[in-house]
Amino acid sequence: MGCRLNAAESEAMRMLAADEEDLVIVNSCAVTNEAVRQTRQAIRRAKRARPEARVIVTGCAAQVEPETFAAMPEVSRVLGNREKFERESFGRAADRVRVSDIMAVRETAPHLVTGFAEHSRAFVEVQNGCDHRCTFCIIPYGRGNSRSVPAGAVVERIKALVDEGYCEVVLTGVDVTSYGPDLPGSPSLGLLIERILKSVPALPRLRLSSLDSVEIDERLEEIICHEPRFMPHLHMSFQAGDDMILKRMKRRHSRAQAVETVARLKAKRPEIAIGADLIAGFPTETEDMAENSLRLIDDCDIVMGHIFPYSPKRGTPAARVPQVPVEAIKARARRLREATARRKSSWLQGMVGSRQRVLVERGETGHSENFAPVRIRSDRVGEIVEVVVSGVENGMLIGEAA
Repeated sequence: MGCRLNAAESEAMRMLAADEEDLVIVNSCAVTNEAVRQTRQAIRRAKRARPEARVIVTGCAAQVEPETFAAMPEVSRVLGNREKFERESFGRAADRVRVSDIMAVRETAPHLVTGFAEHSRAFVEVQNGCDHRCTFCIIPYGRGNSRSVPAGAVVERIKALVDEGYCEVVLTGVDVTSYGPDLPGSPSLGLLIERILKSVPALPRLRLSSLDSVEIDERLEEIICHEPRFMPHLHMSFQAGDDMILKRMKRRHSRAQAVETVARLKAKRPEIAIGADLIAGFPTETEDMAENSLRLIDDCDIVMGHIFPYSPKRGTPAARVPQVPVEAIKARARRLREATARRKSSWLQGMVGSRQRVLVERGETGHSENFAPVRIRSDRVGEIVEVVVSGVENGMLIGEAA
């Protein structure tokens, strides 16, 4: 469930539990109440499909509200985010609930976590946890404080992935742009990326899962704008487009800073595609404030939007202030989705007739360098092919191999 980091960690757990039989692991997400509801739904569905299997629940929702899942009759065991990397947690003799204080964790997992998408793109964890306390977010209490994976370990893992034939690596983390201060010498994310690109010259493509715009320093900006192996696609954690709401969220950027950052990057590398997280209906948001967030989609040329209808999370400051009516939240989320869909449609149409280098992920789909989804008939899964784009269909580019 949830983010790309969870996808990577799920692959690690699959390997740790490989010797166990009749076991289902549900790696939960706590980012919204809907995510928790979907986790409970997945647990029930898994137990119905495999009634004899043990169901183990872990991940952020299990970490922050273990009692919720321990009370479910379908659940055999609840594991915290630390315990899910201990092989003994998956055996039959372990305690039913194993959830420790995540804030006490100071190290990254004892192994380098890697997940895979269609055996073509690899997700590599370089950072975990978060030191910031946005008022809407429960994730720091599920993941703990920020901690980084040493650069040498990251480089060695990526070398091994390239040797296995992977053409693209995505660096993941909870707050990936906060990489480095806890390591000797306090290396930055930009320095890590420089080292990866220099040490693994055979790696064709490198991406970031998401980033906080205020943490793009000069070194990272230089890579984003001028390094051809760094893919021209950025997913920004904007959350809102109104200054008062950003302040009440305890975000560290202003609306003007977000717009200026995107304009500066796209002036240097026009093909960069912008994705963003946006929350609809944050507490105290008025219609005028919501309109400011809506306008951000055009002002920042957001072509891929992750829209979250606000839901109060127990234990967060935002849950204790006046809430926006549910129907208004739904309407604002719908407007945001419609606006990003229009922007995406125009963006895709603008690529008709162009040539795009596409990483084939399944027999007929893949992604271009700017992460546009592409449908192409090809059996070259895991390879990068040049595609002549002939049209747009169902929100995807369509084309033929050149």
